Amino acid sequence: MLNMSTNSLSYNDQGGAELVVEVGQESTPTSGAGMGFGLFSTDFKKNDDLKEMLESSKDSLKLEAMKRIVGLIAKGKNASELFPAVVKNVASKNIELKKLVYVYLVRYAEEQQDLALLSISTFQRALKDPNQLIRASALRVLSSIRVTIIVPIMMLAIKEAATDLSPYVRKTAAHAIQKLYSLEPDQKEHLIEVIEKLLKDKSTLVAGSVVMAFEEVCPERIDLIHKNYRKLCNLLVDVEEWGQVVIINMLTRYARTQFLSPWKEDALCEENENFYDSDEEKKDKSQSASKPYVMDPDHRLLLRNTKPLLQSRNTAVVMAVAQLYWHLAPKPEVTMVTKSLVRLLRSHREVQYIVLQNIATMSIQRKGMFEPYLKSFYVRSTDATHIKTLKLEILTSLANEANISTILREFQTYVKSQDKQFAAATIQAIGRCATNISEVTDTCLNGLVLLLSNRDEIVVAESVVVIKKLLQTQPSQHSEIIKHMAKLFDKITVPMARASILWLMGEYCERVPKIAPDVLRKMAKTFTSEEEIVKLQTLNLAAKLYLTNSKQTKLLTQYILNLGKYDPNYDIRDRTRFIRQLIVPNEKSGALNKYAKKIFLAPKPAPVLESAFKDRDRFQLGTLSHTLNTRASGYLELSDWPQCAPDQSVRNVEVAEPVKEWAPSLGKVKASKKDDKFYSDSGEEEEATGGSS
Repeated sequence: MLNMSTNSLSYNDQGGAELVVEVGQESTPTSGAGMGFGLFSTDFKKNDDLKEMLESSKDSLKLEAMKRIVGLIAKGKNASELFPAVVKNVASKNIELKKLVYVYLVRYAEEQQDLALLSISTFQRALKDPNQLIRASALRVLSSIRVTIIVPIMMLAIKEAATDLSPYVRKTAAHAIQKLYSLEPDQKEHLIEVIEKLLKDKSTLVAGSVVMAFEEVCPERIDLIHKNYRKLCNLLVDVEEWGQVVIINMLTRYARTQFLSPWKEDALCEENENFYDSDEEKKDKSQSASKPYVMDPDHRLLLRNTKPLLQSRNTAVVMAVAQLYWHLAPKPEVTMVTKSLVRLLRSHREVQYIVLQNIATMSIQRKGMFEPYLKSFYVRSTDATHIKTLKLEILTSLANEANISTILREFQTYVKSQDKQFAAATIQAIGRCATNISEVTDTCLNGLVLLLSNRDEIVVAESVVVIKKLLQTQPSQHSEIIKHMAKLFDKITVPMARASILWLMGEYCERVPKIAPDVLRKMAKTFTSEEEIVKLQTLNLAAKLYLTNSKQTKLLTQYILNLGKYDPNYDIRDRTRFIRQLIVPNEKSGALNKYAKKIFLAPKPAPVLESAFKDRDRFQLGTLSHTLNTRASGYLELSDWPQCAPDQSVRNVEVAEPVKEWAPSLGKVKASKKDDKFYSDSGEEEEATGGSS
């Protein structure tokens, strides 16, 4: 709110722009010693000095005090105790002083409501002040006093401000609508009337603010936009940047409810087929077949008028236009946003993060969009981990038979990174490439096996986990890899990696009949000191070997089951009891004992390695919900395209009256008669009957 108020000073035609510069600067001391360096001190004596200056009869002292107070606020210091002294000057005749008092009141009116209420009559008088900035500031302060008693006064002030001659005051009225609605939602109907009036405003200054008020108060009232749709499209280029973002997002939702989908690919084909059909077939098909798609002129108007904004300096505007094209444009036209999005990757890391998230979602559905810019997504050593991970995600999505060799060479460098989290993510990416592109599966597997001898435990652990997933897709071909992993088992200490190797041994124990029992023997020695996840896989391995090779492993299995029976963890004890009853036949064991082999050694489907961004397209691009991958409060879903085209005439605006104003006064009747004759036969008949009578 403070920023909004200080910005408002720049509109003043009476030296307000200079005042803004002065506010943040140190002032020369007017009284007392040593004031220069303690300008923003919270010392009580300094505040007492400010009170004295505010109660002075000289405007120059008061103005100096207010500059220092606004400086305190700008520094984040608390100046609320000066409220009584400041509020006394609200009726000052000095315009510069008055503006600074309003800046202060906007900041503290909500905290000091009782004192602010005493000055309401002054604010009401200020609403009729000749200076537009004073009128706007008074309305801003009035709407900042969040007390339900003054809601009628606020409502009246907003209605008056909405018809003000100054567009800046009307803009402030649009901001006040949102504040009043949050304070008193029951005023919704009255506020909608004001919004409807302000939507007709032709000023670019007002457009963004009133659309924001529309989105806050009544986003469901699409009917209010119909008549103003074309005007908003045409004004869009000249509206201030944040207004552009709000309008583009609103028009995206509007377009999804009012236009047919431009993604119909079979439309032209149907038309060509019908051309050669016989007359009877044409009649039959004309009743059932849909007409070829023709884009609504208003739909094209929106796309045409937003396209220049891709060159905007504001990243939010570029992102808003990109999401509009993604959700509304025909598929061949969506690619024109690619270059602009890649350009945004040169911005700050916060901007990069949001843009890369949106590119990651886009690249899953339309790989061809970003393939020419593959090198823009190469990771730099200066990138933060979360930026690196997102670039890795995009590179993996863009991988195909043509560029996979280049991408894998890049990944080889990433695996050696000092950032261990990023190195682990790279190994997962290699696994995804191996499953998506069958030509490089063996190459990726061999590369991952080489990583098993890496010194870094995290890299080895992640490699084991990914190899395990890859082996599930084609286990018959890779018994050698399983043997190699068994040899490395003693050196690996990461619990997840050890558990993965044990699972592989148990799942494919028939392919390595000599090695699996030996691994179980080693695990029996260290069972008590292992992590929970490793113990559970040891129990599974013991059960599977008991069922397939009971001669060698019967005693080992019983020993491990006895260890598990007295384990401190209740999950281990439960699993042990369950396995014992299932695999070791006795009097108490039921019918399940017969099916133990089928239960433990059932064929399991191979895991699918998917992108984390696969399901994010359910949220609108560029929204908080898309970034968080969960529905945020206030999120408005994009509706599906309508099946039948809504009426286009609702957006037509009557322009008959302005045409009459330009018509010449002399010969007006004759001109209209000529027009009637020219355009209609009925007009001639009327003239003929009139002449005969």
